[in-house]
Amino acid sequence: MRVVFAGTPEVAVPALEALQASSHELVGVVTRPDAPAGRGRHLVASPVAQWVAEHRPDVALLKPEHPRDPDFQQVLRALEPDCCPVVAYGALLPQSALDIPRHGWVNLHFSVLPAWRGAAPVQHSIWAGDEVTGATTFQIVKELDAGPVYGLMTQTIRPDDTAGTLLAKLAEGGAGLLVSTLDGIADGSLEARAQQSEGVSFAPKVLVDDARVDWRLPAAGIERQIRACTPSPGAWTTLEGDRMKLGPVWIDDTADRLAPGELRIGRRAVHVGTGTHPVRLGEVKAFGKKQMPAADWARGVTVPAGTTLGK
Repeated sequence: MRVVFAGTPEVAVPALEALQASSHELVGVVTRPDAPAGRGRHLVASPVAQWVAEHRPDVALLKPEHPRDPDFQQVLRALEPDCCPVVAYGALLPQSALDIPRHGWVNLHFSVLPAWRGAAPVQHSIWAGDEVTGATTFQIVKELDAGPVYGLMTQTIRPDDTAGTLLAKLAEGGAGLLVSTLDGIADGSLEARAQQSEGVSFAPKVLVDDARVDWRLPAAGIERQIRACTPSPGAWTTLEGDRMKLGPVWIDDTADRLAPGELRIGRRAVHVGTGTHPVRLGEVKAFGKKQMPAADWARGVTVPAGTTLGK
């Protein structure tokens, strides 16, 4: 099939690479416009756009401000795509754009639908304590992530998985799923089936304020929250009014109980109290400091006894 791929962040690149290596003809790529990045806030092309520039400069690279733009739709129509595979494109597609390819737009979503529809399925699955997640290919319709399903894969969530490590695994495995879905559409062997009406849950974008740790909560929930927010947007707390970023922590049910947020610095470990068991801090980034193991950070600061995080 003639395909036009749509995607923006690094997580979309494995699928684009798999598509490039497949039997399908890549005739165009759609991505979000260049965006300010870094301290200088210079405009930087998306990871998908950078991949195209390096590996397939011959294909049409489209960066519409919004896919409802008539000029964009005219160019897309001229490319005559049979199907438009999508991975984390980042913009809602109007019906006028959905109607252009003969086989529609096929999205690779990083959950087992109908669970965790929305922008942050991997983060929410870790935060909720799910033991298994996966990826789903489905036909895009107007309702959010509600279209009929072509195929799925499952992935066990390991106790040490962060949103970053889990997403990387799903991106690699999902790339093969997306290509096999396109193969099935092309030869007529695959038919989309409606999603189940039960088990629907939603995964809105996780914001910086959502990533603030409430030390009054149980240790298990805090541990999952921090992994879910690693690397983005980054879990955090405050120390004497300054923000401190937190990497993954470990629940220590052998340590003496501490009040929620109470900081205890030992020779080799730093513990913080929660609503249940204390947790041992991993890497931290204190205000004005580099990221480092909590024990190393503690050796370089003076923290009064009874100091509480998150006040």
